[in-house]
Amino acid sequence: MNLPANLDALSPDELRTLAAQLIAQVGENERDLRYRQTRIDQLTHEIAVLRRLHFGKRSEQLNVEQMSLLNEAIDADLAALEIELEQLRSNTAPDKQRQKPKRTPLPPELPRTDIRHEPDDKTCSCGCQRVRIGEDVSEKLDYAPGVFTVERHIRGKWACKACETLIQAPVPPHVIDKGIPTAGLLAQVLVAKYGDHLPLYRQERIFERAGLAIPQSTLGEWVGVCGVRLQPLVDALHDVLLQQGVLHADETPVQMLVPGKGKTQRAYVWAYATTQFADVRAVVYEFADSRAGEHARTFLGKWRGKLVCDDYSAYKAGFELGITEFGCVAHARRKFFELHANHKSQVAEQALKYFGALYDVERDVAELKPDRRCEVRLERARPIADALHAWMTGQRKLVSEGSAIARALDYSLKRWDALTRYLVDGHVPIDNNWLENQIRPWALGRTNWLFAGSLRAGQRAAAIMSLIRSAQLNGHDPYVYLKDVLNRLPTHRADDIAQLLPHRWAPITA
Repeated sequence: MNLPANLDALSPDELRTLAAQLIAQVGENERDLRYRQTRIDQLTHEIAVLRRLHFGKRSEQLNVEQMSLLNEAIDADLAALEIELEQLRSNTAPDKQRQKPKRTPLPPELPRTDIRHEPDDKTCSCGCQRVRIGEDVSEKLDYAPGVFTVERHIRGKWACKACETLIQAPVPPHVIDKGIPTAGLLAQVLVAKYGDHLPLYRQERIFERAGLAIPQSTLGEWVGVCGVRLQPLVDALHDVLLQQGVLHADETPVQMLVPGKGKTQRAYVWAYATTQFADVRAVVYEFADSRAGEHARTFLGKWRGKLVCDDYSAYKAGFELGITEFGCVAHARRKFFELHANHKSQVAEQALKYFGALYDVERDVAELKPDRRCEVRLERARPIADALHAWMTGQRKLVSEGSAIARALDYSLKRWDALTRYLVDGHVPIDNNWLENQIRPWALGRTNWLFAGSLRAGQRAAAIMSLIRSAQLNGHDPYVYLKDVLNRLPTHRADDIAQLLPHRWAPITA
């Protein structure tokens, strides 16, 4: 805080107020320092554990591919932790720069493009014209499918002979400080790993065929740093979701390796998205080590909108706090579909006809405005739903307690209000299928990467996949989107980060 220029001019009351403010500020600074030091100690310990796993003897009974996946998770985690430590230490005590090994020059046979950076004004303050006396050259590795190229960034040195002063264009900012990859190469690695589900050891082989084998450990470091740099965008996307009145929620299991034990445990990806009727198209994934309801409560926080979800108990606490529950009609229908597919149940067949009629209405109202959608639902779908409820109630009296058909009927009858609430709200879809489609990339990816290498690795995957999938929902090529965002991030204002979110992003045109 700024102190008054003349303390003697202050009255006793003003001095007491100023003293109280100073004491409060000191207390706040001390709390911040304690938090930072505690966090530094935690991260330092986590780094030590990961390094022991990385360089020490391991007891994991893993095959070659599984060990490669573990290695890339550790490499990325270490890089991310180092970046977080740098950020914390930059605001506390000065720290020695970590020594990095000398970089191997890029192969001379790769095609090169010169990018020159010269001062805008070559006139010295004394009026003399500066003379170019040399240059600094740094090389960045770029990649287009199957082809490596090199960007040569040339920064001329300009001196004034009269004043003996020297100027030079600043080093262009980069998402990885002093790193070798361009934003395009980083975007390629991220999209291949999290969009196309190619583990880093496979990408290493692809790059080798293109003429330059980039070690898996290096790729892992890049991924870890990018995960940290992109996290503010995911946090901003989370905030955007909580501004929406209607959300979808669902979760799916994912195996996660427990480092040091050579075993996996079941973790979960929680997914939250806007609806297909919303103006904002976005999905945010959250990776957690369990299916406990606390994860949903923490994510949703004070949000009190309308939630489309299945009957999982994790969401019940939110309904008691004021969130409005909207059931998933597809889940109710699925109970009868399985009975009909497996046992040719005639009761299930009749239920499917009712559900089919409800979905016929939904196909007809999909492109309508919310108010008109609600009117048509009440006119056409409400009578079908009432008839279905009456039929289910009658059938329930005829079937045996505990039978499969009784359980299918009970699922719908006990949740009838939640399942039919969509009829009176044109902003809400009939089911949760929209979000289930957004979870499908995780199901496809599991066959390639088998498991998440650590909790951090899972959280990093969730963050980057949130951006990739949200970009796709808004009609963007995720590679083009990430490349542009990674180029802009180093100089973009932190308080305007929302401008880079997929639903607001637009490429810079020349």
